[in-house]
Amino acid sequence: MEKKSILVIRIRGTINVSKRVEDTLRFLRVDRNNYASIIDDRPDYKGMLQKAKDWITWGEPDVETIKQMLEKRGEVPGGNRLTDEHVKTQGYESIEKLAEAIHKGEVEINKLEGVKPFFRLHPPKKGFKRTVKRPYNDKGELGYRGDAINELARRMC
Repeated sequence: MEKKSILVIRIRGTINVSKRVEDTLRFLRVDRNNYASIIDDRPDYKGMLQKAKDWITWGEPDVETIKQMLEKRGEVPGGNRLTDEHVKTQGYESIEKLAEAIHKGEVEINKLEGVKPFFRLHPPKKGFKRTVKRPYNDKGELGYRGDAINELARRMC
């Protein structure tokens, strides 16, 4: 079975979050509002997504979205931007090749040495289109959204 990558974005704050859900959000590496992380689709993560579904949105990103996030919002410790030179020390030719490897599930971003495993994003340009208190299929922004995550992530980069 082929592994897929899943982009998780936190869109609600910490008010009224139970301790168990707060821990789950920390394990997903989305500690704060507008943080994003890329995980794979193993069953452990699927259960965590369901537990935290009232605070996050997720879906399958394409290679272009992952590349844009790595270029614009990828960080190394010290707060510096992720560069092609730093990616070459990891054994990849460019940020584009790294994005393809993450998309295919060949490498997890948290296993890369010296790369922060999360992205600090801006709030979306022109705001959220719907309410952040309802699920995506019910005229809201929360929960699973499939390929529509790409459009949101690009507005937040």
